[in-house]
Amino acid sequence: MKNVVKIIAIFAFIFVLSSTSKSQTVQKVGYVDFNGLVAAMPGIDSVKIKLQKYQQTLSDQLDAMRAEFENKGLEYQQGSSGMSDLIKQTKEKELSDLQGRIEAFQQKAQTDLQAKQQELLQPIVTKAKAAIKEVAKENKYTYIINAIEDILLYTEATDDILPLVKKKLGIQ
Repeated sequence: MKNVVKIIAIFAFIFVLSSTSKSQTVQKVGYVDFNGLVAAMPGIDSVKIKLQKYQQTLSDQLDAMRAEFENKGLEYQQGSSGMSDLIKQTKEKELSDLQGRIEAFQQKAQTDLQAKQQELLQPIVTKAKAAIKEVAKENKYTYIINAIEDILLYTEATDDILPLVKKKLGIQ
């Protein structure tokens, strides 16, 4: 009976020791300025150019719609004195509809621009995340934190893995 109690006590002691040693594993934490990394990635300049061209296309179309609205507004103001009530109402409805289309276009253009930005940036973001994951595994980091302004209050500068990730991607 004493031997059984001793064996149970030994197993309990070993279990407690193994649990304690596992819980004392060092957690290595690093940080990276993800936005800075993406801004330094190859291909980001072409993404910016494509976005600017797309934004300019949308802006040109919006400007054309606004010019049409202004022209029709001027026509209405100049000719309204000689118009019948029915024609005035028709012109006012036309102006109101055009203004509604302009507002709808502005909202749709904003949504489309964001979607285009997401579409163009996705390959770069995916590549950056893959490089961060590789660097974290190679350097045995447990966690990598995105060091965006006001999110990280304190860190040692030596834990910034941005230079390692840039090296992995071949960025100077």
